[in-house]
Amino acid sequence: MLQAVINNKIISVDINGDKVKINGGEQVLDILKINNGQQYHLLYKSHSYYFEIIGFDKTAKTYTIAFNGNTYQVGIKDRFDQLLHSMGLDKLNTVKINDVKAPMPGLVLSIKIAIGEEVKKGDALLILEAMKMENIIKSPIDGKIKSIQISEKQAVDKGQVLFIFE
Repeated sequence: MLQAVINNKIISVDINGDKVKINGGEQVLDILKINNGQQYHLLYKSHSYYFEIIGFDKTAKTYTIAFNGNTYQVGIKDRFDQLLHSMGLDKLNTVKINDVKAPMPGLVLSIKIAIGEEVKKGDALLILEAMKMENIIKSPIDGKIKSIQISEKQAVDKGQVLFIFE
């Protein structure tokens, strides 16, 4: 049995051939990949749906799915993930990130956040010019900015600390 976590709502899923039990209720799903890409057609309870997989995070086992003009985060937890969670061992592999370092030497063009600001993973933190290209440096985690170690128009070296998280 799998667990699907859709926008923080847990749904139990048991797949047996073309029959799927969703929270205990058996359904027949017909899913067809279309356009040789990440687009799919789903036939569910005599209704037709189209959705697209727009992202996949292998380490977190999450998919980002576009459906009906909305975006959904869908996580998959197999029996091993569920066992590790029940034993409290699911958090042991997480890496604590305390800072953001410059990935390359460059010039800080603009800083997009302030001290004390809450940021989400993927939010733009600054724009770094390197080799005549503008690079957006994004947050690797959800967190709060404790300090900013650089200023605009400052040259930075590769590996130099740019921001520190609380």
